[in-house]
Amino acid sequence: MFENLSGFNFANYISELQSHPWQIVTFILDITIVVFLLIYFIKVAKKSRVWQLIKGIVLLVIITVLSNLLDLKILYFILTSFMNYGVIALLIIFQPELRRAIEQLGSSTFSKLFGIDKSLRDKTKEDIYKVVIAVEEMAKSKTGALIVFERDIKIQDIIETGIKIDAEISPQVLVNIFVPKTPLHDGAAIISNNKITAAACILPLADDKDIAKELGTRHRAAIGISKESDSIAVVVSEETGKVSIAKDGTLIADVKEDALKRILIKNLVTARFGSDKKVSKINKMKENWNNRKTKNKKIESK
Repeated sequence: MFENLSGFNFANYISELQSHPWQIVTFILDITIVVFLLIYFIKVAKKSRVWQLIKGIVLLVIITVLSNLLDLKILYFILTSFMNYGVIALLIIFQPELRRAIEQLGSSTFSKLFGIDKSLRDKTKEDIYKVVIAVEEMAKSKTGALIVFERDIKIQDIIETGIKIDAEISPQVLVNIFVPKTPLHDGAAIISNNKITAAACILPLADDKDIAKELGTRHRAAIGISKESDSIAVVVSEETGKVSIAKDGTLIADVKEDALKRILIKNLVTARFGSDKKVSKINKMKENWNNRKTKNKKIESK
């Protein structure tokens, strides 16, 4: 269609599409591939030193355009001369990064490249299981903890009172946050958008007179945040190791592992994404593991 890239004219291209409507299919395919490659390049570049270089190149391009508009001939000549040889220099300097990007392009599926290889529903379920594992671990060691799940009502003002983390959810990270006498253990960890957004956050305390006097600061804070927003808070008692959950200003005390999973899945997954009859792979693995432990105990008892 076009002899070379320099001969490309967007206006002529559009007029040609109008005279040959069937070529719209190739136009859509063309745009899709370009967008795909652009998104992939940005995603890869952000994880390497190339990203800083791209910012510098954009700045140089802007300066070059401005120097041409302002008729700064010497500056324009230097910049354009540099760009002629700059591409070759960049290919040499960033050869390892380019090779790695091309290798990833050849080995990855389209869904993984765009970061959608796992549905948000499944990821939320997986995150809940990770939180439950961490909570049970802290309950066994009587490590006090307070974990808040942000829902529809945003609690950015609460997040800003703590230390921003923006980490992937994992049992190890959650347990380490609440290790006694560490900088982040005193306060709440906030989970938002499937990430541990912040830790050591200060929550509003419930001051209702009908709250049991034996409840500590963590429990009062959990009730307080659940009353002022639709957030759900999970508390591990430092004194007893018992797990409680606060929702809509009500505290459910001494919640067992299975009940905790059911409550969190019902409110964070089912309420958001609808019901799901399929049992997740992680749940099956958990059941198989529990069955195996039960069989081993029976064998030992015999």
